[in-house]
Amino acid sequence: MRDLLRALYPACSVELLGMTTRGDQILDRPLAKVGGKGLFVKELETALLDGSADLAVHSMKDVPMQMEPEFALVAIGPREVPLDAFVSSKYASLDDLPPGAVVGTSSLRREAQLHARYPYLAVTPLRGNLDTRLRKLDEGQFDAIILAAAGLKRLGLGARIRSVLPAADSLPAAGQGALGIEALSSRPEVAAWVAPLNDPTTAACVRAERAVSRALAGSCEVPLGAYAEMQGGQVFLRGFVASPDGTRMARAELTGNGTDPEALGLQLADELRCQGASEILASLGS
Repeated sequence: MRDLLRALYPACSVELLGMTTRGDQILDRPLAKVGGKGLFVKELETALLDGSADLAVHSMKDVPMQMEPEFALVAIGPREVPLDAFVSSKYASLDDLPPGAVVGTSSLRREAQLHARYPYLAVTPLRGNLDTRLRKLDEGQFDAIILAAAGLKRLGLGARIRSVLPAADSLPAAGQGALGIEALSSRPEVAAWVAPLNDPTTAACVRAERAVSRALAGSCEVPLGAYAEMQGGQVFLRGFVASPDGTRMARAELTGNGTDPEALGLQLADELRCQGASEILASLGS
């Protein structure tokens, strides 16, 4: 984003304010137990409020579905590969893993889908930054790990990907693979500055996905996936809600006009409720 802004405004100084969030610091417990996705944005929002930063850049899958009114998402950039990646030193794919193989993931969404499709695998929590997760794999603590393909590719680690999991096997999280720019709602001039960085296709898909998750109280405590693709001017939207052990799962999909992605997301959420999502959510206390 810094380089894109510099290209847009070569006369302006664009500086990075490096920050470590609580989500990066708390590594001994699952995110669902320590506050969820909001742990990755709070410190950045504080920097916006105190004026030390004009913009905050987030992975959209880490942005809470309900934002405080003083903040606004002012642009969503082009999407990197939005799918999950299979990473292993020993095996080429999930299908190659033998019974009892240990698979690491930090996501209840991934965990539920793994349990449903591969009930014979041992799925265990995996926390830490990307280097730490890969080191644990290389040390033999896991037979394989599942990560977001976008994160690996953006950090120049795409060669570690043994295979990319199709959405039919591992539906991504809402917003996965997309970067969003956040600013204060009280600063419309900032929104105007970054408007050229907004990718309309990605923004429509991400807005539809987030509407599904928001309507169903999606959080780190709910195994929920939502993924939209633009096909011939129409948005093809898929979603699921599951129990963490993968034994109960509601799935739905639909295609609709991309001019009102939030309405499409709400429609899919209603369909998921008809397929049993409400009962699953009630059992999870959501």
